[in-house]
Amino acid sequence: MTEHFADTELHLLRDELLRSGLDSWQAGELIGAFLSAKGYGVSNSDARTAATRIERVGCNLPVLREELQKLAQFM
Repeated sequence: MTEHFADTELHLLRDELLRSGLDSWQAGELIGAFLSAKGYGVSNSDARTAATRIERVGCNLPVLREELQKLAQFM
């Protein structure tokens, strides 16, 4: 089953990723915390890898959603 994240939540996460100037390590921690708050466990390594992919496309919302869904499904 695919996890659906609310658009508002994704916009808030995206804004935080863009505003904060985090490196991929820190962005991975933020993504991990976001998913943990939703009840998912996620490895730091997987979250950092997702953060790197998200960063490569300029924190594009569809890619952010896709990466979060992959991580949520994986767990």
